[in-house]
This record gives sequence, structure tokens and C-alpha cells, in this order.
Amino acid sequence: MTLPRTATGPVPKKKRRGSRPSGGELLAAAVGAVPGGATRPGQQQMAEAIEQSIASGEHLLVQAGTGTGKSLAYLAPALTVDGPVVVSTATLALQSQLVDHDLPRLADAVEPLLGRRPTFAVLKGRHHYLCLARLDNSVEEEPADALFDAPRPGGGTGWLGEAGRLGKQVQRLRDWAEETVTGDRDELDPGVDDQVWRTVSMPARECVGAARCPFGQECFAEASRARAREADLVVTNHSLLAVDMLAGRHIVPPHRLLIVDEAHELADRVSSAAQAELVPELIDRSTRRARPLLRPELADRLTEAGDALAVGLVETPAGRLTTGLPPALREACTLLDGATRAALEAIGEVKADDPDPVRKQQAKAVLDELSTTAQRLLEEADHDVAWVEKPENGNRRALVVAPLSVAGTLADHLYDERTVVAASATLALGGRFDTVARSLGLEAPPPAPPSPAAAALAAATTAGRSEPSVTDRAATGTVPAAEGPGWRSLDVGSPFDYARQGILYVAAHLPRPSVSGLPEAAGEELLALVGALGGRTLGLFSSRRAAQQAAELLRARTDLPVLLQGEEALPLLVRRFRNERESCLFGVMSLWQGVDVPGDSCQLVVIDRLPFPRPDEPLAAARAAAVDAGGGSGFAAVSVPIAAVRLAQGVGRLIRATGDRGVVAVLDSRLETARGYGPFLRRSLPPFWYTTRPDVARGALERLAKS
Repeated sequence: MTLPRTATGPVPKKKRRGSRPSGGELLAAAVGAVPGGATRPGQQQMAEAIEQSIASGEHLLVQAGTGTGKSLAYLAPALTVDGPVVVSTATLALQSQLVDHDLPRLADAVEPLLGRRPTFAVLKGRHHYLCLARLDNSVEEEPADALFDAPRPGGGTGWLGEAGRLGKQVQRLRDWAEETVTGDRDELDPGVDDQVWRTVSMPARECVGAARCPFGQECFAEASRARAREADLVVTNHSLLAVDMLAGRHIVPPHRLLIVDEAHELADRVSSAAQAELVPELIDRSTRRARPLLRPELADRLTEAGDALAVGLVETPAGRLTTGLPPALREACTLLDGATRAALEAIGEVKADDPDPVRKQQAKAVLDELSTTAQRLLEEADHDVAWVEKPENGNRRALVVAPLSVAGTLADHLYDERTVVAASATLALGGRFDTVARSLGLEAPPPAPPSPAAAALAAATTAGRSEPSVTDRAATGTVPAAEGPGWRSLDVGSPFDYARQGILYVAAHLPRPSVSGLPEAAGEELLALVGALGGRTLGLFSSRRAAQQAAELLRARTDLPVLLQGEEALPLLVRRFRNERESCLFGVMSLWQGVDVPGDSCQLVVIDRLPFPRPDEPLAAARAAAVDAGGGSGFAAVSVPIAAVRLAQGVGRLIRATGDRGVVAVLDSRLETARGYGPFLRRSLPPFWYTTRPDVARGALERLAKS
């Protein structure tokens, strides 16, 4: 293979380090390179703990609150390891921050200490890169599928207009292929529609490999892997990390240290990677792709199976299949299993002298996936959950299967032959790491008995006084330094003074929420709070209906600009919210983690109700039922921890910088009145000054409005 192409030429080979500086020295250099920069105590503590884990091989769970500077805290000690070191993130926003800002700054700062500039690379799944083989075949193969599958636009351009628009995008991709260095979709500006990109990208399961592909020497995905093998630091994402684990760990380059940032998202991403589905449209596309390679009667069997699945999905209500596959879906899966097996046998093996090995491999890959999924559904294994999915918007129906738990998968595949550092601002739920540790496949340590000081602090909290800081809770034993087999945990707190910067107000006088949408009393409370501040409000709602009702209420009874998720692109809405000081931004779950608006544009965060999983969330319901069947409480073991993570993420939108001030208002009285889980949820939140008095919250907001 030729040397990988990069914007600056081939990636240089790494030199063996001699006298290596410590992680603390590298961190000090990185922080010192920032004007006015100073190492923060929590940041330094985290870096030292990671360096200890590197030396001992002990896995580490570390909670680092907003403002800690956790990225540099793990990147600096990572450079003490003979690379590559792999850093995995859950969101594109954090990945971009690392690649565009943190890593270049770190590389500049530590070059004098290391005697060379450390290198870094981004590793994504194959489908993120332009595939020259697919592009070469795109005229004769996929555009027809993509165009006829495309939804008719509302503007009335018609099918011919839509075909012309998509055809122009394909031509622009051909032009871009002649000039791009990386082939990375994220570098294509302006972008193209998803259905167009699918015609020129190659899912991993359909790739024939560089050795058998006529474009193997020029492959963008292979070049990205080559760069990753030569880099000191490799930035990837949880989804690809999950696929790597499930595929035998041959995608991500071998490494001694894995840093999982946003670790509270990892288990869900692994669940998604292990999930499979059957969709009639996919069977139809797979049949069209395989038809030239099959006898007509075999292709007709595939079509029959797809039709049977479509009928079964129409007849079956949406939701979890608690008593196994209904007869119509079982028949469809049986037909599909037999048809795909026969088709795979007829196509045979992909050989080097095949006239079109790429097309043959693509056909085999999708048929094999359909066959495997059908067999998995027919087995009805106890460790799997199956459900019918019918989204509210759109006609797409699917039969889905996913693992009941991925803790065993993580225990078997995440920790072997590497040290894992899992970091997040949300790991210690209820003041302990046990719950998250179990979800990540780590055996939780036995609970430590609370000290007398901890009991006194708990009594102070229930009396309505300010909650102690994270540091105080750790010192008194309510956040024990958890030790377990091969792992330990650490909470380094946050540099923010939450008790002085913010108020957590729980509207304990409101009725317990019972109906869907926004109850009238909660709406009146929302009006009073937003009116006291004069806008500057981020509203996080449990449903689209509640967000819509809240927006309609404020638009009808105030003159404030109200931005509603879904009415415009989310980045544009967030930009307007940041720039228009009196505006309000209302939305649902994607806002609970994705909004970062420091300053006085966001001084009130309103949460309409505790974010427990809905009863129709199949995986959460199945996991809770499994705990109940074992004699435990599924609500306490599953629903409450999910709500704790979501609530902590939402509350964390308020204080994003040392100068931020404001109020978090929770319009769900259960956070105060529920004796069992209320205190647990409050202990999972930053230690704001706590009150249930509406006059105190409104008074604080009125003072903020005048400042």
C-alpha cells in the first residue's frame, strides 16, 4: 500500500522516547501555554490518578465536573505512554473540540519537553469516508434506489426535480473525490443528503478489503487506519469502539491505554451497536442488489419474505414483544431465514477473479446480516429483547432485537490487555460509583457505612439547607474512594462554587405530575419564573407535546422570543438563544446534553418533570422486568439511575463558567417529596443551594434581571 495521504504529507514514524517527562510536567506546560492559565486542583488530581493507573494497570473511573479541564487532565498523562493511546468520545462536539483545539494546543506546548511534536489522528467508521469503488459504480447501481426511496419534497418539485437535485449532489461528490485528501464526509462543505452519501460510502460489512478491491491502494478508510497506527493519540467514538469490541478488536489499533470520555454514554452505545433490525425496505433493497446474481425463483423468495414482514408489522402493535414473536412475524422471519440462506449458497464465495467482487461482497454482506438477524429473532433467547418500532412521524416500521444487558460484553471485551480510564461529569449517582460501574461491567465494591459526619450532612440536606460540596461529601464518607477488583474511582469535584453561583428550586407545592404534556399548574409556575427573569430560559421537557404547550403558552401571554426545537435547525436555534438575550429555548432530550451557553443568556433552566424512562421504552422496561423477576426493584435498579444521569446532565446546563449565576427550577414535586428516590436524585446533582420556596426562586431571578 502507498503511504497514507495527509494534508501535510506522510505521517512520520514515532521516535522512541528517552528520558520521558511526567504527566504533571506535560500538563503544566500545556496549561502554561494558555494566557493566564493555571493548573486547577481537580485537574492536577485527575492527571496524577491517571498516571498512577498507567503504572499499575488498574482501571479508573473518574468524575470530573464542568470546568475541571478534564480533556487536558487525561491527554497530558496519555503522552507518557508509548502510543497509540485511544480516546473515545460520545459526541461529535467533544471530538471536534479535541481535534481542533485541545490536541493542537497540547502538541505545541509539549514539543520542547518531548523533543518532537506528538501526532494525533481521528478514526471513524468506514461509512464516514468516500468509497472510490462505490463512486465508480454509482451511476449504474445505487442512485436509482436512492431516488425512488427518497421522500417527495413538500415544495412540489416532483420526482423529476428531486432526481435532478440528488444527481447534482452525486456529480459534486465526483468532483470532490478529485481534490479531497481524507475523503471524510465531515470535510465536505456544503454537505449532501444522507441517501446520496449512502451511494458513495461503504459499510464495513460490505467491504471486500483492500487486497481484493480495485481501489484498495487509494482507499480513504484504509489511509485513516494507517494514520491511526502511526499516531501517538487516536480519537474515535463510542460507536466504533463498540463495533471494534464486538468484531474481535481488529479495527482500532492495538493500545495499552484507552480513555473513555463521556463514559456515562458507553453502555447505551454498545447496546445500539449490538442491536439489529428487520425492515421491509431493507429486504427490498437487498433483493434488488442480489437479483443479478440469483435465479429468479430465489429472488422471488426474498421478495415474498419482505412482503410477509411488512404484513406482520402492520398487524402487530408497537412495543415490546413480551410473549415471543406473534405468528405473522415468526412466519416472516422463517421465510427470510430460508430465503437468505438459499441465496447465500447460490452466490458462493467471493473470489479474486470474480468480474465484480465489490458487488458480490455487498450482496452477500446484506443477505448475511438479514439471515443472522432472522435467526436471532427466531431463537428468542432470554438475553435478548425484541420489539416492534413504529415512529410517530413517518411510515417506517421495524422489528428490532437488542441485548438485555451489555455489562457482560463490556466485562469480557473492554478491559482485557489495556488500562481503561472512564471519565465523565456524571458517574457518581446518588454519591456513589456502584451503579455506573456495574453497567460498565465492573463488579461494584460493597457499600461503605456512612460516618457520623455523613449522617449529619444527610440530616442537613433533608432539613432544606444547602447541600455540601463534592469535596466535603468525599471527606465525610458519602463519596467513598471505591475500591474493587482491578479498578478504583475518584471524584475530583468542580472548580465552580455551586452553592454561591446557583439555586436548585423544586416546586414542591405543585401536584404530582400525572397527565402527559404540561399540566396547567406547571404552566403557571413556568410563566412566573420566566417573567421574573425576563427570558434567558432553557426549557428541558419530557415530551414534544409539553415543549410545544410551553412555547404556545409563553407566546400567548408574553412578548418574549420563544425558540422551539424542531422549528429550525438546532445549531441555529442555539446560536440565536446565545445571541438574543431575552429569548427562551424549549426542547426535548437532545437539549439536555447538547447545549453549552455560558454567560447571562442562560440564567434559568426549567425541567418540567423527572426524566424517568417512558413505559414504552422497550429496553428499559425489559431490564426493569428482569430485576423484578429476580426479586429486586426494577424501578430502583433501572429507572432511577437512568433518571439520575439525565437529570444531572440537564441541570449541568446552567453553570458553564466561573462567572455564571442562575436558577434550576424543577417543576416536579417528587424530587422533594419522594422519600425513596428523591434524596438519591438530589445527591446525583451538583451541590446548588437548595430551596422549595417559590418566592425565594422568583426573588433571585428578579435580582438577576436587574443586574
